[in-house]
Amino acid sequence: MERRMSEQELLGSFENALKFGHIYVCYQPKMNHATGRMIGAEALMRWHDPVYGMQYPSDFIPLLERNDLICQADLFVFETVCKFQRKCLDIGVSAVPVSINMSRYDIYQKNYVDEIEHIRQKYDVPVKLLHVEITESSAIGGMELVSGVLSKLHDFGYVVEMDDFGSGYSSLNVLKDLQVDVIKLDMRFLSGNVGGRGGTIISAIVQMTKWLNTPVVAEGVETIEQADYMKSIGCNYIQGYLYSKPVNEDEFIEKLKKTDHEPVAQAIDLISTMDAGKFWNPQSLETLIFNNYVGGASIFTYQKGKIEILRVNKKFIKETGMNMTEKEVLTLDPWDCFDEKNRKIYEEALLHAIETNDEVSCETCRTLCSKICGEEELWMRSDIRMIGKAGDQYIFYSMVHNITNEKKRFEEVAESDRKLRFASEHANVYAWEYTIATKEMRPCFRCMRDLGVPPVVENYPEPLIENGLFPPDYADMYREWIHKLENGDDSLKEAIIPLTVGRIPFYVRYSLEYDENGKPLKAYGSATLVIENNDK
Repeated sequence: MERRMSEQELLGSFENALKFGHIYVCYQPKMNHATGRMIGAEALMRWHDPVYGMQYPSDFIPLLERNDLICQADLFVFETVCKFQRKCLDIGVSAVPVSINMSRYDIYQKNYVDEIEHIRQKYDVPVKLLHVEITESSAIGGMELVSGVLSKLHDFGYVVEMDDFGSGYSSLNVLKDLQVDVIKLDMRFLSGNVGGRGGTIISAIVQMTKWLNTPVVAEGVETIEQADYMKSIGCNYIQGYLYSKPVNEDEFIEKLKKTDHEPVAQAIDLISTMDAGKFWNPQSLETLIFNNYVGGASIFTYQKGKIEILRVNKKFIKETGMNMTEKEVLTLDPWDCFDEKNRKIYEEALLHAIETNDEVSCETCRTLCSKICGEEELWMRSDIRMIGKAGDQYIFYSMVHNITNEKKRFEEVAESDRKLRFASEHANVYAWEYTIATKEMRPCFRCMRDLGVPPVVENYPEPLIENGLFPPDYADMYREWIHKLENGDDSLKEAIIPLTVGRIPFYVRYSLEYDENGKPLKAYGSATLVIENNDK
């Protein structure tokens, strides 16, 4: 018959339960929901009494803890897992890391870490195949002790996972002070549903752990809706009844044979020169440089077409010139500032930065709106570099420069140039610039268009004499002009010269520009078509 055993019965049969296998280990797979591959498993203690049947862990584990028997039970589980991993290696079954729970009572045992390391070496199991799980509650009231145990586990090479994260009351303090390698997120936040306040909290935790470079496993996942939601917020690793209940050793070996495996990836892959922890530390050199010495700068994420600004410095806000607060900038949807054309330019720059892993620059027009300044159109030059990625989420660092005034001046110059072109068309004027030191001539657009002059003429004027633009009978006279200009002769040189093979008459004249020492720097020439008056 099946019934719950009394505390006295459980305690009285404990030693025999260990000896005869009534206490045994089950394995629950950890899966990557995005790929369907197994990343590991958790070892769970089970008790099946030959007379009274299955006993609940919630009954016997607290009892073992109260009676100082839990360490013996946990060492039994650890040794069982080591035997299992050794068996997999010996029979050629591809093994995955298995995590073993370490209770707060184990932590208080002075030599517990040495004992499990002795067991691991006894069975010659690679340390990468054994993870150690501690609970968040085990750290409460003994942070220094727990930190020392974690340090010792890391010295031996163990991966340490924090179990039941979020179930206690000091999760953030625990996460801040303990160097854990993996976080197991308590899915009781969702209470069977997705979204809502619980979903918002979980999403924030997942984003935070990415910056801590700590992978997250969601445990207790029972429905496809929960698994899909976790994947949508960047947590692909799950454990729960959706994929598998805890199974015995033989069933788990079959799962290992049938399921593809993959290692756990880091939460975020930052460039080697960036330390995220230092970057978010307000006292660090990285933050000092970011806030004071690099000009306007921002850090933002890009994922599936969505941008979220994570951090800006004061110079970034100043560059906009809109008297916006940091809060206004951080809560802004950046795409609201772009029209379709400029969004495409900016997004293509992001994709190019991802593809090339190099800095990319672009210029875009944005429309910003603030309570103080109202709405204004600004031109910004952005120098963008990808600094990290986590799955399909990318993190960028961007330097920004407000080039609105520069753009306006450029437009004014372009408009003046347009007007000058129209005027020169009507006046039949050709112009050029001659740099004396380099003997280079740069013609106007009409010279290039009408006379076939190249953009730069070297060793001026010889190439134009050779191609017939200057007739041979005027060549020596023109060479003499250039010689006098090069020697600083400031008398105005002007004459009517027939140009081109058609000997079309032009009124040619020169003026000089001098440097600060009075030496000739440039000569400016012009040629105006002579219109003959045939009215006699």
